Amino acid sequence: MATATFVHDGNAIDYTPGADVAAGAVVLQEALIGVAKRPIAANTLGALAVTGVFDFPKTTGVGEAITVGSKVYWDVADQVAKTDDETGANVLLGKTIKAAGDDDATVRVRLDQ
Repeated sequence: MATATFVHDGNAIDYTPGADVAAGAVVLQEALIGVAKRPIAANTLGALAVTGVFDFPKTTGVGEAITVGSKVYWDVADQVAKTDDETGANVLLGKTIKAAGDDDATVRVRLDQ
């Protein structure tokens, strides 16, 4: 007897926001992170990508380089990707697939739920 029924591949999930969401916005639902690939109007069904490769903003300056294969987390307060989970305050985004130097304003990450 089957206990699970296939619904879809899961590359994107349905999302109905309470306020407008801009394209590229990072949306956090508990420990689930998604990225709006298109704008989603308030109270309108849209979709969030939960897989894929995205460039996320990161902090610049001395000591802010991130190497390939590093786990990175989304810092909701600062709206940047970083390697520090800050004792669980930040949520896992995924792993980097391209190195980002101290002066790079973005880091390329493969989402990993």
